Amino acid sequence: MTWHGPTFRISDGEHIDGAWCLVWRRHYLLDEYFVEHLFVYADGRITPGYEATDLAGLGKLLASGKIALDPPGARERPDEPSKWRSRSPEPRTDASFLLEVADEIARLAGRPTAADRCWDAVRSYQAEPTQERRARLREAYLAVPAHLRVYVLGDMDRQDRPLRILVTDQGEAADGDGPVVTEEMHREALAYFTDQDAGVERAGQRQTVLHADGPAGAPQPPVVLHQSVYPRGWPAELGDFVLRNDYDAPFTYEGETYLTVLHGYWARSAADRDDHDRIRAAATAHEAQELGGRAARRADWPAVRLAVMAGLLRAKFGQHPRLAELLTATGEAAILYTGYSDAPYWREEGPRGGRNWTGRLLELIRSELRAAT
Repeated sequence: MTWHGPTFRISDGEHIDGAWCLVWRRHYLLDEYFVEHLFVYADGRITPGYEATDLAGLGKLLASGKIALDPPGARERPDEPSKWRSRSPEPRTDASFLLEVADEIARLAGRPTAADRCWDAVRSYQAEPTQERRARLREAYLAVPAHLRVYVLGDMDRQDRPLRILVTDQGEAADGDGPVVTEEMHREALAYFTDQDAGVERAGQRQTVLHADGPAGAPQPPVVLHQSVYPRGWPAELGDFVLRNDYDAPFTYEGETYLTVLHGYWARSAADRDDHDRIRAAATAHEAQELGGRAARRADWPAVRLAVMAGLLRAKFGQHPRLAELLTATGEAAILYTGYSDAPYWREEGPRGGRNWTGRLLELIRSELRAAT
């Protein structure tokens, strides 16, 4: 079963993480099955379609046939001649799927899954390979949903065979039709995990080298540039509002003077020179945007608009040292440019999307200003 996400729901103002997969649901009148979304959430709520239930309720839906994991009449997988030699996972059943759903809920809630507990048991057995700890390992391994056990080690060459050897008593055949397990095979299986640990450590060291220039420590809280209206004019005490594109700070860009970044952006977007001049002469940024939105745009505008915006911002902050100081004072924080007038391409929209290109360009200009000092 493939889980998709992230998704979420809001309950009493709380953001609850979720994920979803596809199942088959029987139509109560037509007695036919159709594809349905099955949503699960960190608080244990399960929603097949619009019906809310829990893990026990999902079990009843599966048992009654109202929900199915495969469409009726789906071709059954042929029996494997040997469980040990099989390269396929065990068949998924209603019972093992319920265990998988319980694991997904645990993951969303930040609790250990069956696979996590299996790995903990492996580490415990590595540290002290006693019979008691091996019994715990066997119990933890068998708690992993049967159809997911071949994936638990993340090794599609060996799959879960090292675990299957470790949980089999010496003198017994692994999986009933595999090799008879010996003390040497147990040692080799343990050596597999030692080698894997060494490989993970080497990969971590390599990543440390490759990511040596990554930010250290906890990130700063983001700076959110809210869109605000000042009917009586801009406040005398400058604040983050000066970083927005509608702030009056005349600057020159490629030989033309613009009152705000919005004046420059919309004027530069116009295909006709008369439209450019009319937008540039607009009394306010809002008027410039209104005029620019109605004017015919340059044919190449989608390809060049990002470069034009970057150039306008460089000119604004390069020609106004006090504004540059306020921009660099934001430190290394992410800059989220919000509002309602700009297209989502330019602003941050939270869960609804938005590409926040204005905020990202402001971060770039901030870095350039620092590099130049």
